[in-house]
Amino acid sequence: MVTSRRQFIRSAAAVSLGFSGLRCSVPDTGTAPSCEGLGPLNCYSDRIIALPEGFSYTIISRRGERMSDGFYVPARHDGMAAFPQPDGTTLLVRNHEVFSWMDPSLSAFGADLSLVNQLDRSVFYDPGSGGTPPFGGTTTLLFDTQTQTLLSHHLSLVGTLVNCAGGPTPWGTWISCEETVETAGGSLARDHGYNFEVPASLEGLPVTPTPLKAMGRFRHEAVAVHPPTGIVYQTEDLSDGLLYRFLPNSPGELAQGGNLQALAVRGEPGFDTRNFEGRGVEPGIQMQVEWIDMADVESPDDDLRQRGFEAGAARFARSEGIWYGDQEIFIACTNGGEARKGQIWRYRPSAVEGSVAESDQPATLELFIEPNDGNIIENADNLTVAPWGDIVICEDGTGDDYLVCVTPEGNTYKLARNVSGNGEFAGVCFSPDGTTMFVNMQTEGLTLAITGPWGSARV
Repeated sequence: MVTSRRQFIRSAAAVSLGFSGLRCSVPDTGTAPSCEGLGPLNCYSDRIIALPEGFSYTIISRRGERMSDGFYVPARHDGMAAFPQPDGTTLLVRNHEVFSWMDPSLSAFGADLSLVNQLDRSVFYDPGSGGTPPFGGTTTLLFDTQTQTLLSHHLSLVGTLVNCAGGPTPWGTWISCEETVETAGGSLARDHGYNFEVPASLEGLPVTPTPLKAMGRFRHEAVAVHPPTGIVYQTEDLSDGLLYRFLPNSPGELAQGGNLQALAVRGEPGFDTRNFEGRGVEPGIQMQVEWIDMADVESPDDDLRQRGFEAGAARFARSEGIWYGDQEIFIACTNGGEARKGQIWRYRPSAVEGSVAESDQPATLELFIEPNDGNIIENADNLTVAPWGDIVICEDGTGDDYLVCVTPEGNTYKLARNVSGNGEFAGVCFSPDGTTMFVNMQTEGLTLAITGPWGSARV
């Protein structure tokens, strides 16, 4: 059910913590085991994924399948979120991180692109300079958790490029982010590097795309929304990227514009969170923050982050996944730390977030976990907060990739392993009823629905 913007502003509901926790500690050896309460990860005969005993999965969508609207499932499944529907079903909106130079067979339009002409050109953000549009965008899936079946799937955003991640909004939409700043020329008719809003609905698909230019033009990765205010936090996937927030003129109405800002550590202009030369920031140390207004946010020279850093903003090491939990926001920095294996940061908004009073009651930023050990976490990417309160992290490393969970105390355990090859997990999220975890396998072009005894394990 799509929440109205007025309901969203009034309710500002936080994540449910209804499940009891799955818990496991990191032993002194520095390795990350399977959760003691869940047992080892067992490989299934089709060698797609390994899960603990009692858990199972269904492949609900494959790259290249025909969808309900006649188009093909595009390749490179990435960020994703789940939304409740009035009849109890679950609607998923899923990104496809397809580049402009990729094989047309990876698109929704067929290897010969014969299906492009089935759509009115007005629904393509970029129709392409030669009649061939970019292949990125989103698809929307309707799933029944009671029967564990896919009911329908449709193309929902077209003509965009490198749609990496994004984030759900409390008013019932998905924000899809372009992780590129390619400009018009060659095969492209329009500049890229923007966010696009896709309603969590099956009506009016594909949507008429509107670039949210006031949110900035940069290599977007993901977003998280602060429910009480409608402020949108944005990550930038570069080794010298910034963390941004967007203060909308009208909460829940992003197309109405607003003010873009970059995070700075109070009293430490140009602070470096990356810890590349060794641990300069210790976990658990809360740093007060302030926000710097950004100008010329469409950044035709792709210099937004440099201008922000010169003005005092903090630098982050490829900030990717971001998710709002219980009155706090978690951020994955894929290459942070001395070993470049990744960090998880925690941002606690001010009680008066976004107002002039926040200078007296500042928000805080702290390093939540930085293992510097690929056996514990290797290159954290997309993440979510599970219904029981733990963070679930998609690895995007160089070998076996896992779903790694982190407890509120900072302990880790492994929930799943990709055994089909060297491919990242992406788009992890939970159904609104808490019964099903969805996750994408990008290289394989699969979306999985995973069920099991969530919350039954104890240590």
